[in-house]
Formats: sequence, C-alpha cells, structure tokens
Amino acid sequence: MFQKVLVVCIGNICRSPTAEYLFRHRLGEGSKVQVSSAGLGALVGHGVDRTALELLRDHDIDGSAHRARQLDRSLLRSADLVLAMERDHVVSITRMAPEASGKVFLLDRWGTGQDIPDPFRQGRPAFEHVYTLIDNSVNSWLKYL
Repeated sequence: MFQKVLVVCIGNICRSPTAEYLFRHRLGEGSKVQVSSAGLGALVGHGVDRTALELLRDHDIDGSAHRARQLDRSLLRSADLVLAMERDHVVSITRMAPEASGKVFLLDRWGTGQDIPDPFRQGRPAFEHVYTLIDNSVNSWLKYL
C-alpha cells in the first residue's frame, strides 16, 4: 500500500495542490495515506492560485494552508507514489532521480492517460476544465490507496 503520495506539477500553485487537497478530502481525516505536493519550478512560499482556491472552496475544500515548495530528490525518495500532471514532468522527475522511476506515474494513468494542462494565467473556464480532469483522476486512484 502507498503511505506517502506526492503530486507534482510546475509551479505547485494550481494543479498539484488542487489534486493534493482533493485526495485529502476524498480520503478523509482518518486516512493513513499522507498526500503532499511540490513543483518542478515551484513558486516557493506562494499559496494556491486565487481561481484554483475558489474552485476548491466551491467544493467545500479549504486549500488556504498550502505553500508551494520545490521538488527535490529527498521528497522523491520519501514518497511511495509520485503522480505527475504531464508526460514531460514524468521525464523530468526520472532524470532528477532515476531511482524513483518505478513509482512515477501520470495522474491520469487510469483514465485516458492524458496530460492535464496548466491553467495558470488563464480564465476560470480553463481552471474548471482542469479541476474536472484532476477530480476524475483523483477518484480513479482512490481504489489503489
């Protein structure tokens, strides 16, 4: 079983924290699974993007405590499962830490295997689309956690 799940995107302010907080919400407070997130080019210390935060709140999820952090090898080593938003992210992660390659997958692995696009600096419709993709992907992973 996976005890520590790490979700990765680029800035760690839109997609990966959305997935992190959706996982936490769906798994519930009593879950033994720890979910966190990080970014390949994180906007370190920043909170969740305003529009992404609004969408989480619209679904009764509070992501206000999130602060972006940079992905590094120690985070990858400590994770049991690493979920990336795009194929390019999987490649970057496995270059950074080849020893992690067996535990790095696309977030949408159990769906169509598509990349989840970055909505950063786009309008709410782009964020809503991405939220739906992330929500579906998170739900598809739950039976494996």
